[in-house]
Amino acid sequence: MYTARLFGDSTFLFCEIQAVMTHALPATLIEGKVSTQLKSLALPLVWGLMATMSLNAVEALFIAHLGREELAAYSFTFPVILVLTSLAIGLGAGTSSAVSRAIGEGDPDKARRLATDAMSLTLLISVSVCLLGWLTLEPLFRLLGASDVLIPHIRAYMSIWYFSAPCLMVPMVCLSALRAMGMSQVQGYLMGGAALLNVILDPLLIFGLYGFPALGLQGAALATLITRALMLVTALYILHVRVQMLVNPFAGWIKLRNSWAAIVEVGFPAMVANVIIPFASAIVLAMVAAYGTDAVAALGIVMRIEPLALIVFYALSGVVGPFFGQNLGAGKVERLEEALKVLTLFCLGFGLVVAFVLALFGQHIAGFFGGHAEVVAITVTYLCIVPISYGAYGVIMAVNAAFNGMGRPWPPMLLSAGRVLYIYLPLAWCGQYFWGIHGLFIATAAANLILGAWAWCWLKRYIHKGLLPSTMAGVDISLREH
Repeated sequence: MYTARLFGDSTFLFCEIQAVMTHALPATLIEGKVSTQLKSLALPLVWGLMATMSLNAVEALFIAHLGREELAAYSFTFPVILVLTSLAIGLGAGTSSAVSRAIGEGDPDKARRLATDAMSLTLLISVSVCLLGWLTLEPLFRLLGASDVLIPHIRAYMSIWYFSAPCLMVPMVCLSALRAMGMSQVQGYLMGGAALLNVILDPLLIFGLYGFPALGLQGAALATLITRALMLVTALYILHVRVQMLVNPFAGWIKLRNSWAAIVEVGFPAMVANVIIPFASAIVLAMVAAYGTDAVAALGIVMRIEPLALIVFYALSGVVGPFFGQNLGAGKVERLEEALKVLTLFCLGFGLVVAFVLALFGQHIAGFFGGHAEVVAITVTYLCIVPISYGAYGVIMAVNAAFNGMGRPWPPMLLSAGRVLYIYLPLAWCGQYFWGIHGLFIATAAANLILGAWAWCWLKRYIHKGLLPSTMAGVDISLREH
């Protein structure tokens, strides 16, 4: 049994985790009301993600005060950061899936072995990739289009940031192991605390306040490094000392290989699926750019509004995987069916609420980002069309997380690729031909709705036809025990 308590006010965060440990790891997600469990798991992640997204916006604002060159250099780092983050998300998905299924099966030794080997795999990959990035820093960013003027600024930031990347990737995998145990609250608290500390350190080290040296972009990277190092130490302490999830990392090669294979089996397709998302955004940007600067500016506003509108769905997808993994391992097919029903009703209902709010207040929201009439008009048009499909997009994210949690990573990758390649692109070309930029927005909404229905049907059929025959014995045993 695990309980998490949060003490403090808006400037102080203290998380105390009490663990009542035996040699078993309790499967905390296989009993109780499904809707209540999903809500209690997702809510802390909502606040954690909101804090992280706010940090990104605030840090960009601080760097903007340094000058246009510094802000441009900072913007050039996003693709590299996104790729490394996608790598960590994929490894985290693989870890969460494997560990949650082992816990559901009642095999604590296997769960601990997987969690430990996931740490060593992530450390090995992150250090290797970041060392390669550090050694090829200048040619890589010149390949991305950085000019001679921007290269020194990029080097100042990324030469420090690369050292912080393993301190980001390893905690992400640590936290995915905690989510697999049903402890999503810890991730929410750590994300919120890390964001708060980063926001405090940024102005001190960027501008040299209160006696600190003014380091500019290097200060921003150093603040990130300090925050992530502390987060790494905290996550490892919780996982090893408080919940006793880590064991001796020096296992035999056969055990190590089997663990790594189980993690990569889900992790690699999940990583590819995450990389497809920025690829899709780049295609949309290229098509919108044909309509001029105002259209691109409007899309930039939308890209800042949309993640906040979808934050609940992001949080929900973060806990769906462990829930499905534990219940699959325990043979609780009826809970998987109930979870799909709960997720579908919530996503569609909440999506309609978000769409109504954005349609009603879209003009006021767009006005906060500037008063140019054409930019506001295009933004409002987007917010009146695309959010209608947000509920379906939430279903897609939930279904992808459910498949990953059950150790079936290829459906999510095919769904993500399909949304871009053979659903969105044909619709976008047709929509653009007949209705211009409005057609692109209609194509985005239609792609979400079509793929949402496809994803729901796929998971529903998989639970009924794929799981039911193979897990009825486990369900019968569970019913007899209760």
